Amino acid sequence: MDTAPLALVEAGWQKVRDDGRVRPELLEAAYAEPRLQQLFPWTGMGELHFSRCTEWPWAWDVPYIQPAADGEYWVSGPLRSESVGPATTAQQAVTMAVDRLPPNCGPALVGTREELAAHDAAARPANAEPSGPNRSAS
Repeated sequence: MDTAPLALVEAGWQKVRDDGRVRPELLEAAYAEPRLQQLFPWTGMGELHFSRCTEWPWAWDVPYIQPAADGEYWVSGPLRSESVGPATTAQQAVTMAVDRLPPNCGPALVGTREELAAHDAAARPANAEPSGPNRSAS
C-alpha cells in the first residue's frame, strides 16, 4: 500500500466541496490545516470526516466535525459514541480535531481500513504492545 497520490486526496477534497453538504468556512479552515489536508475527506449528514485511508470502508480513528446551531460546530469521535465538545468557530473545531489526531497520523494511504490496519501492524515495532480495546492483558 502506497502513500496516496496527492491527486487522489485532492479529488476527495474537491468532491466534498462540490457536494455542498459542508459549510464552506469549515472546508476552508480544515483544508488550510496541513495535518487534515493530507487526509481523505468525506461527508455524512453535513459532517466533515477525515480518513487515514482513501477507499471505503474508511477508517474511523480520527475525530470529525458536525454542524451545530447558529453557525457553531460540535467535534466528535473518532467513534459516534465519543464526544469532544462544542466549538464556536470553524477554526476552533479544526484545532480541536487536530489536537486529537492519532499518533503518527500521516498522509492517507491508498486502500481500505483493513489494509490500513495491516499497514499499521507491520509498521509497529516488534517489542511494542498493541493499543486499543483488543490489547491482551499481561
